[in-house]
Amino acid sequence: MDSKQGALYTILVLGGIGLLAVSCSDSDNNGDHHGAKVEHGVEHGKTVAHKADAAHAPTHGAVEHQTVAATDSSHGMGHGTSGKACVGFGPQTPRDIDSLAGENKRMFSMAPPSTEMNLCNIHFHENAEHKAKDFSIYAGDGNHGYDSGYQCGISKVLSKAELAPTKGAICKGKHGDLQPGDTIEVHWVHSSADVKPGPTLGSCLSDSTMNPALRVETQVFTLVNDSNALDFNDLDYDGNMVNGYHQPKALPTNTGKPVEFLGSTTGPKYSEQQCSPLQVGWSVRPQCAKLDINSVGEWCKDNAFNEDHAHGVRKLVTNPKLLSTIN
Repeated sequence: MDSKQGALYTILVLGGIGLLAVSCSDSDNNGDHHGAKVEHGVEHGKTVAHKADAAHAPTHGAVEHQTVAATDSSHGMGHGTSGKACVGFGPQTPRDIDSLAGENKRMFSMAPPSTEMNLCNIHFHENAEHKAKDFSIYAGDGNHGYDSGYQCGISKVLSKAELAPTKGAICKGKHGDLQPGDTIEVHWVHSSADVKPGPTLGSCLSDSTMNPALRVETQVFTLVNDSNALDFNDLDYDGNMVNGYHQPKALPTNTGKPVEFLGSTTGPKYSEQQCSPLQVGWSVRPQCAKLDINSVGEWCKDNAFNEDHAHGVRKLVTNPKLLSTIN
C-alpha cells in the first residue's frame, strides 16, 4: 500500500494530542496454487454472509522525532535505509509474516472485516513487499524500490507455455513493463469512511472522516501467459456493492488463512529510518496464486483507480521495535 499516492491531506487528531500532516504523491508451504478460488461478495444474486469483528477506528498520536541505533540483518541497504531507526511511530510494514515477534508498543484496534468497510483503492507492486515461505526468493537490492522485494517459488517452475512472451507490453511504466514469470503483490485498500473507490489513497479519506480505520487485503501472484489462470478483472471493483458497501467482485480464498497484523502504509518512500505515520490493519495471504498476465494488462488500460503500472516496494522491515506482535 503506497502512501506516496495521492494529494496532500491532513489528519486532525482530537483530544489535544496533535496535528499530523501527511504528504502523498504518486511515484513511483511452496506449491502450485494457480487454481486459487475466489470469494464473491454476491453469488448468483445471493449475498454471502460474513462474520463481524469489533470495529474501532484508529487514533493517531503525535509523532516523536527521535532515533535509536538499530541492526538490520535483512537484504539490501538500498533506497535510504542506512542510519538509525525511527522511534515514536507505530508498527511498520512490510514484514516477514512467518515471523510473529514484534516489540512495538504503539497500539490501535484492528480494522473491521473488509466486508464491513468500503473498498477505496486497488493497486499493485512489482515483486512482493512482504515475505513468506511461498514468496521468499530475494529479487535484489534494486533501485528506488524497483528490482527489489521477493518472488514466488512457483515462478521458477513454470512451463514454457506459461512463460511465452505476450503480444504487447503489459502495464509499461518508466521502470519497464511486466513479463510472464514476474511476481506482483496486489493491495485492495478498504476504509471505514463513507467513500467511493478512486485514484490514490486520498480516495480512502473524506471531509467527515479524516482518520478512518484502514485495512489492506493482500495477495501475491505469479504472472503467467495462460487464460486458464485467474483473471484480474474478476478481482476488480466495477461498481460492485454488497450490503451497502463498495466491494471487490471477488478475493482469492484458497491461498491459505490470511495473516492479520497491525502496520503502516508501504512504498519505497519509507524505510526503517523514515517511517510511515499512518496506521493500517493488514491481511496477507501466505501462498502465491497464478494470474493471467493479459488480464492485468487489460486492467491497466481501464480501471476506476487510474492505475497503469506497478509501484515499487518498500524494503522489508526487520527491526523488532518497528513491528507489531502477530497473534
